[in-house]
Amino acid sequence: MQDKTNTKSLFDILIWIFLIAVLCFTIVPILFMITASFMDEKQILAMPYTWIPSKAYFTTSTRTYFSNFIKAILGNNGDAVFIRNIINSLIVATTVAITTVLLASLCGYGLAKFKFRGRNAIFMSIMATMMIPFEAIMIPLYMVTASLRMMNTYRGLIVPFLVSAFGVFQMRQYLLTFPDEFLDASRVDGLSEFKIYLKIVLPNCMPVISTLGILSFRNQWDNLLWPLLVTQKETMKTIPLYISKFSEEKQTDEGAMMACALLASIPMFMLFGFLSKYFLGGAAVYESRKG
Repeated sequence: MQDKTNTKSLFDILIWIFLIAVLCFTIVPILFMITASFMDEKQILAMPYTWIPSKAYFTTSTRTYFSNFIKAILGNNGDAVFIRNIINSLIVATTVAITTVLLASLCGYGLAKFKFRGRNAIFMSIMATMMIPFEAIMIPLYMVTASLRMMNTYRGLIVPFLVSAFGVFQMRQYLLTFPDEFLDASRVDGLSEFKIYLKIVLPNCMPVISTLGILSFRNQWDNLLWPLLVTQKETMKTIPLYISKFSEEKQTDEGAMMACALLASIPMFMLFGFLSKYFLGGAAVYESRKG
């Protein structure tokens, strides 16, 4: 009995060490980005690295602690295109996240709860598209986008990503565990199929919806390759393109680069903070089912 207790304690200690290591691996780059955004190049590249910005540097020059942020927003030309680019990213990422959730939930609901001929074939066909890397279809997709005159438009940035095969898979697998009794009771009460989907299915799928929404938003927020192909106008570019261009022009000003990256990360932090309660709610449901 004592041996089992000691073994369990040792296992718990190892788990804690592993979790702390994962936490450090996740948090340290974020802390570096935050602290470096208030420093100049010399402080950032100094070894060993000092995590607190030096006060002496700012008192001996005209720089302020927010100089890097001012540079990040105004840019080298002072045209403040950063604001337009981050608005573009918000429009694209938000639109794609909303449409992906709606279309994936509708498709997943149909594949999970309705029996019809060819259902499995349709599902397997959708899954097969996940095996094709984006780089393999990038050129044909670019040619179609150009032929439809969607270059340098929001349509060109949004339309190719409206439907997600992974989203359909995620929603279908979650809805397979959704009790059929709730749906049958709603049909007996006279609700239409669309109202059942809207009032019964969607409100009970918030954990998977929030997960899918965050993943879709993050994929588009970080998307560099496709906006690089379909946008040439500075006013239509997204924030990853702005950061990459800024780093090329400001190779010796890492502080401004970190400030730009920190500002671009704020919407993701806000989105996660807003939806984190649904993650916790979903985890509680899973734990109660396991119990």
